[in-house]
Amino acid sequence: MHTVAILALDQVIPFDLSAPIEVFSRTRLPDGRPAYRVRICAPTEEVDAGTFRIRAPYGLEALAEADTIVLPGTEDPTRPLPEGVKEALCAAAANGTRIASVCAGAFVFAATGLLDGRRATTHWVAAALLAERHPEVTVDPDVLYVDEGQFLTSAGAAAALDLCLHMIRKDHGSAVAADAARLSVMPLEREGGQAQFIVHARPPAPAGTTLEPLLHWLEENADRDLTLDDIAARAGTSARTLNRRFREQAGTTPLQWLHRARIRRAQYLLETTSHPVERIAAQTGFGSPTAFRDRFKRVVGTSPYAYRRTFRGVSGPVSGGGGGAAAGRLG
Repeated sequence: MHTVAILALDQVIPFDLSAPIEVFSRTRLPDGRPAYRVRICAPTEEVDAGTFRIRAPYGLEALAEADTIVLPGTEDPTRPLPEGVKEALCAAAANGTRIASVCAGAFVFAATGLLDGRRATTHWVAAALLAERHPEVTVDPDVLYVDEGQFLTSAGAAAALDLCLHMIRKDHGSAVAADAARLSVMPLEREGGQAQFIVHARPPAPAGTTLEPLLHWLEENADRDLTLDDIAARAGTSARTLNRRFREQAGTTPLQWLHRARIRRAQYLLETTSHPVERIAAQTGFGSPTAFRDRFKRVVGTSPYAYRRTFRGVSGPVSGGGGGAAAGRLG
């Protein structure tokens, strides 16, 4: 039987710990037998999980017997690894053990050096910190999980379920994974990635910059077919100078900033109105529904229809109006 060892460190995030426990322990083979043996391991007998404490029945030595090791996140991902953890994980990796991280567990994973030169992900809120602390790792903040073969990483919260189902399908095929997905009340594959959950009330730019009045004007006129020359004329400067100022103060170009403002407005309309995609395309300044769909999927990672199906109603009651920026949060 395939053994899954879940490593619990102090300050372990309870959801990160429980999600793989539930998914793997409930998975059954076609003949009804359990597909996995799940073991909770820790470097100490008792682990602080914040609102409660747990007693782990297995120590680090059990990692050597596992076929898969799962690394949940911890509340402070910057804490040094406890003694013996790095050595145990590296030894397991050298023996071919599959290792996967959940959410901020990518920091534990990266601290071992095993992710150096590889692509990985984590919760989008922590992606920049992971990239800063571990520049040898290529951090992709827009995906739900990354499969590098022996090493896998997942994004935050529910993405742990996506990764577990992915591993089950690799181990036992789609039929077993589909049954596990039904038990978890999850689709076997979700559309899009983390980009659809990352919410900006408005495209970022430092408050008080000389561009601020222009940025407000762009938001108010995002439905218009604006060119770079139109924006430069409004700013009273040349297109070249405007591009330079945007690069310096907003870290992007005027048209890229405008596209992001349009996409955020489109997200608001998809969340709060019943307007068809064709109407939203016109309301947000895209030349055609096709151009709108292409740009939306490129930025958000999913289609307008799939986004509406996921987020309809999360920003307030459905209405016929439009405009403004929606406040949102990652649920």
